[in-house]
Amino acid sequence: GLHSGAPAPAFELASSGGKPVGLESLRGRIVLLNFWASWCGPCRKEMPVLEQISHKYRPMGVALVGVNVEPDSAAANEWLKATPVSFPILYDVDGKVSTLYGVEGMPNTVIIDRKGIVRYVHRGYEPGAENEYLDQIRALIRE
Repeated sequence: GLHSGAPAPAFELASSGGKPVGLESLRGRIVLLNFWASWCGPCRKEMPVLEQISHKYRPMGVALVGVNVEPDSAAANEWLKATPVSFPILYDVDGKVSTLYGVEGMPNTVIIDRKGIVRYVHRGYEPGAENEYLDQIRALIRE
């Protein structure tokens, strides 16, 4: 699978905003790539936490990107109506990008530095795990 120090694999996916979003367009920012599914309980718990992180750290050059890994995006879009987020949600309907990133379970969060290198990979989510994300984000901001 994906490991720290490897270049983050390039991709482009359709997004909730209508326009495709590619990883290349985020170069120069610290990217949190969160792979999730609407049926996944921990993903649902984590989403509002990610929204808070996005809101607070976006001005410091942090880009949050949700990658929905479901063959049909309808359930995800329905769920997002009740739990809206301000960051882009991308649709990996054929699972190609999650395969590229070695995602085995959800959620899976990959933290990529400004140069496009994978620095941290988090599998699963337990409440409180965001403190580790924040420490890592703050360290990357200082680089």
